[in-house]
Amino acid sequence: MPPVGNYSSRAEWEAACWRNLRESKELLEVLVTAHERRIFVLRAAALDRLISGKSYRQIGKELWLSPQTISGIKKAICENGYRSYLERSKKERKKRSYGLTPKSFATRPRGRTIRTKYGTMRVPDFLTT
Repeated sequence: MPPVGNYSSRAEWEAACWRNLRESKELLEVLVTAHERRIFVLRAAALDRLISGKSYRQIGKELWLSPQTISGIKKAICENGYRSYLERSKKERKKRSYGLTPKSFATRPRGRTIRTKYGTMRVPDFLTT
């Protein structure tokens, strides 16, 4: 592997290392586990079936892949790079806010809840004091 100092950025160094790994099959065999090889082969097979026009259901049934995985592979075709669901969710998913907003104040029921034999009732605060 080339030294990091020979490159101006870490991305350039990673690209050079990846080129070296692709050229050296023996090194790739040593570094990649059987599970990673299996995942890689399944993704390549799913990509081939997507290109041939098979449906998500057919691919999933044949290769035992989830629709989310197949969708990620299809997005990789369009975006020229595979990103896992976790990686996509970090940037694309909306952030949920759990704080109180002015809207939640307006819709929040007022008063105290009292359980009766007829069900749960809400009694205004001024009647409970």
